[in-house]
Amino acid sequence: MTDDALRQIDDLRTLFIDDVPLLDVRAPVEFAEGAFPTAENQPLIDDAERHAIGIAYKDRGQDAAIALGNHLVRGEDRERRIANWSNFMRRHPDGVLYCFRGGMRSQISQRWLYEHAGIACPRVRGGYKAMRRFLLDELERNSAVARPVVVGGRTGVGKTRLLARYTSAIDLERLAHHRGSAFGHHPQPQPSQISFENALSIALLKRVAAANGPFLVEDESRNIGGRHVPPAFYDAMQRAPVVLIEASENERIEITLQEYVTDALAEFVAEYGTTRGFDEWAAYLNSSLDRIRRRLGGDRHAEVKDMLARALHRHAQSGEIDSHRAWIDYLLREYYDGMYNYQLDSKQNRVVFRGPAAQIVRYLEEHHGLTPQIPT
Repeated sequence: MTDDALRQIDDLRTLFIDDVPLLDVRAPVEFAEGAFPTAENQPLIDDAERHAIGIAYKDRGQDAAIALGNHLVRGEDRERRIANWSNFMRRHPDGVLYCFRGGMRSQISQRWLYEHAGIACPRVRGGYKAMRRFLLDELERNSAVARPVVVGGRTGVGKTRLLARYTSAIDLERLAHHRGSAFGHHPQPQPSQISFENALSIALLKRVAAANGPFLVEDESRNIGGRHVPPAFYDAMQRAPVVLIEASENERIEITLQEYVTDALAEFVAEYGTTRGFDEWAAYLNSSLDRIRRRLGGDRHAEVKDMLARALHRHAQSGEIDSHRAWIDYLLREYYDGMYNYQLDSKQNRVVFRGPAAQIVRYLEEHHGLTPQIPT
């Protein structure tokens, strides 16, 4: 085999900044524990095979484990896996592959890909472990020098909408696949904590590499759903200047109605179909409301629960969504605003500007050089 066919690469910075397509040949269970945004899992061995080979290695040593692996992955199984890798490389000619440590699994995959498909695919030196270590180190280093500008404001003022207009932004809720509130769940599960950290580190790496200019990030608590913001980046957010979006009560109700009702229902329908999607979405709203029962208190929880039940009944009967405004308005006033007022006290000294979204846009351009790429 040629040197090019066995080539290894270790320029991890370029790998992540350029969004190089990644062929992950680890077992599915490893991929589920932690992955990268541009990675696709096409394993050399599946979970059961990995388990059996691991036992063989522990009980009888490396040679026995290799022999078992060769026995398990042969014939049609081997051809199918090589075909999967070949398909990946045809779609991504610049792709690279890796296993956990850059050892035997990636070497075998690289060799088979060349011998049976004639495709030379470089592998990452040190594999996933080296890539993960690099991103953890970069997350710490870049958090210390990054220049975030925090976008805050009450629930429903359109913070996420504002962020979406800028390319110079890190959307933590998108990376965590969660809206960042009690009603923030999507039909699909959140990424693993490790995958969230990897994605955040890559996003931050790109921002710092781009002349380390200012970028926007939404004001978040330490936890976004079931994922927590890494301490180094959270600390950077606590040091950053804050701009507060202000909006009328009616504007906040309309934005929240769009997010909690129209957009969320559309996601559930896309995932489950019309009838089941509505039922799953209604159950999600009720369970979300139940999660904040203690903070609301029994009486207020019962009152808003009844509002929600009436709104869902009308919605199911006629498709009318106006009734949802009642429980949304109630929650904004009785739940979210109280939390906001409490949290604002801790960041008052960092607030540099407040006003409607249009004024925030002008301020960001004049004082931080941030121009929205997407118009209103």
